[in-house]
Amino acid sequence: MNTQPIPFRKYHGLGNDFILLDNRVQSEPILSPAVATQWCDRHFGIGADGVIFLLPSTDTQSADYHMRLYNSDGSEPEMCGNGIRCLGQFLSDLALPSPTGDGRYRIATKAGVIIPQVHGDGTVTVDMGTPILSAAEIPTTLATAGDRVLDQPMSIDHQSWLVTTVSMGNPHCVTFVPDVATIPLGTIGPLFEHHPAFPRRTNTEFVEVVRPDYLKMRVWERGAGATLACGTGACAVVVAAVLTGRGDRTCTVELPGGPLHIQWQAETNHVLMTGAAVAVFAGETCLS
Repeated sequence: MNTQPIPFRKYHGLGNDFILLDNRVQSEPILSPAVATQWCDRHFGIGADGVIFLLPSTDTQSADYHMRLYNSDGSEPEMCGNGIRCLGQFLSDLALPSPTGDGRYRIATKAGVIIPQVHGDGTVTVDMGTPILSAAEIPTTLATAGDRVLDQPMSIDHQSWLVTTVSMGNPHCVTFVPDVATIPLGTIGPLFEHHPAFPRRTNTEFVEVVRPDYLKMRVWERGAGATLACGTGACAVVVAAVLTGRGDRTCTVELPGGPLHIQWQAETNHVLMTGAAVAVFAGETCLS
């Protein structure tokens, strides 16, 4: 047991919650994936969907800081939309000045450099970059004609689903359904996540189109299971809705934890995400 207390802060983005660590003293996470899993346990640990590490930048010309994340199962995703909003708010709460003076920080991730902008009203806007639609890059083996997977039939649990695949730096499988409330997420979600068509597993979004500018979504996250919100998932959903003629480029995506406002810019091809990032509490732990 480590007897040296480790300070942490807890944040959530629409109920998708994270433990944030100021890890700038070294370039690698100070916790192992196994210990991060212990911390995330909601009965025997702090409780969270993941642990986020604020690391020093290895290339200060392109990024101000570096972000790493362990999911609650110890796996490491490329990126997390709600997580990077929380990290942006964490940077502001640590009184680390925005280099541009307008609340923007350049954060290096495994999905590239992502730029959150912290506003004074408790929300954070993130330029999530451009969506990836090539099946090979997502990756998925579902492509049968061309290089995109748009409304393609896929059999899961003896049922045919029309799926659209998108990467926002991490893989997403989007399926539109009449009523998201009826989806047995805990049963069907793992079957999508571990389907052999997704060699790196996948996040899965079930989406109900209320209006072209208003979508309801539930998500099964790769490595975390059912969560109250998924930022990259909401971005992927809007991209999928536009590509399949179901939605507008500017949408409110309603998740169990609350709304995210998503804009897929036609002129730049970038996806912008705006939503809350809330500090819950701070503490110290000796868990190891």
